Amino acid sequence: MPHASDRPLLLVPLLGLLWGFNWPAVRIALTEIAPWTLRAGGMTFAGLTLLAIALVRGQSLAVPRRQWLRLAIAGLLSIAAFNVLLAFAQLAAPTSRAAILTFTMPIWATLLARLLLAEPIDGRRLVGLGLGAAGLVCLGVPLLASGTLSVGLLYALIASVCWALGTIVTKRWPVDAPALTIAAWQLLIGGSAACIGMLAFEGVPMPKMLEGRAIAALGYHVLGAQALAYFIWFTVIAGLPAGIASLGTLMVPAVGVLGSVLLLGEHPTPSDWLGLVLVVAASGSIMLPARRRTARHAAVRR
Repeated sequence: MPHASDRPLLLVPLLGLLWGFNWPAVRIALTEIAPWTLRAGGMTFAGLTLLAIALVRGQSLAVPRRQWLRLAIAGLLSIAAFNVLLAFAQLAAPTSRAAILTFTMPIWATLLARLLLAEPIDGRRLVGLGLGAAGLVCLGVPLLASGTLSVGLLYALIASVCWALGTIVTKRWPVDAPALTIAAWQLLIGGSAACIGMLAFEGVPMPKMLEGRAIAALGYHVLGAQALAYFIWFTVIAGLPAGIASLGTLMVPAVGVLGSVLLLGEHPTPSDWLGLVLVVAASGSIMLPARRRTARHAAVRR
């Protein structure tokens, strides 16, 4: 790989760490900040940051008028609903389990693409679906048997389905604008929806002193996991193939679980760890493109 391509490659594990440790950071922040308020502030600040970056880069912020509806629907599903549901999921269930269940997103996207877009399911995706189903069984059966199945896990599953539906909307009705611009507007749409929820269910937030731990978690969530991570993500996808860029995403549930152990004192069960391995393997099977045969192999076959 040429030296010029090394920089975005080094950012891939950093992205996985930023998004992975965001799980315990959000849970810590939620101890003192209401969920609608947290999500409204985080998404709005991240969207404004991406808009500023787009302006500095000289990218257009314009979106065709007829495409605003599809942009809004995708943003409400994959940004607003996804983030708000996950906040409530973490309040009602262990963060480690919520992180594992949430990253069944590629599995639901594959199934919905088959049902709604008639996309074929090849052997690799079929293996991914099987691994994902096995992961869900590992997570769910012990909880059902012990009677400890939480509504928070249902929130996490619904969040992953919402993300997948937003992906389907984007595939079926793409928006003719730069990716950075699309993400910025979608984050602002998500932030606006969260602000409405905040005013309806929590009221206007009153300033108060936060504990140092909550301040650090909030700062990490807003500056690191939202603004910086999204900037890194678009730097990565601009300089690397999609398959390599996806490796950073595959790190997120594993880092999230480890972060929950280290920072929240959670103790995942053996079935949780097995479910994590199966879900990550399922996502990798679905997300990572199949390797193309090299010219050398082709020559050997000849």
